[in-house]
Amino acid sequence: MNVLIVEDEKSLARELEIFLVNCNYVCEICYDGKSASEKIAINLYDFILIDLGLPDYDGLDLLKEAKTYNAEAACLILTARAEVYDRIKGLDLGADDYLPKPFSMLELQSRMQAITRRKFGLKHTTLTLGEFLIDMNDRSISHNGNMVTSITKKEYDLIAYLILHKNRTLTRPQLSEHIWGSVVNDDYDSNYIDVHIKNIRKKLSAYAQPDWLETVRGLGYKIKV
Repeated sequence: MNVLIVEDEKSLARELEIFLVNCNYVCEICYDGKSASEKIAINLYDFILIDLGLPDYDGLDLLKEAKTYNAEAACLILTARAEVYDRIKGLDLGADDYLPKPFSMLELQSRMQAITRRKFGLKHTTLTLGEFLIDMNDRSISHNGNMVTSITKKEYDLIAYLILHKNRTLTRPQLSEHIWGSVVNDDYDSNYIDVHIKNIRKKLSAYAQPDWLETVRGLGYKIKV
């Protein structure tokens, strides 16, 4: 999932990036509100982490822009401000949660996972697809109790993102932007998404046919549940 980190304290921003990348997120960093505003207007993100105390921008104004241009993004406020008003105002503007500084990285991860579960209506962290069991916490796929170890991290990310949007067709550019952090070089004829899907099907077919992973001709892919 694609994350924009808006934080002017460079050491904290870098710490956030390293931690979240290790948690299998794709991250971009902005150290000021102006550059963040430009990115929010043209790119799509799954999460936007916003520091309210930016040197050149009111974090609440940036939150408003995020909800306008990235309406589907989950916004999480990071703030050293103690005033209850700022927190309430942020939540009223559509923020999904806030974390007062200093905070634990593990708490940030837990809150992001909780937001994802709420957003996509995940009551359980495991899902049965045909003969396969997908564990979203462990990032694992198994068949009749046997782990499918041949699936790579990016292949799993593709499956997991399609699961979050189950029964909805996602285009190749959407999959690229949310999993790799960029559109397919503005070349929608690129077939590298198709190659990943082909590899996933080949690997899973060694156990059972993944009929739930569907190609929607001319559009993209979806997981049918």
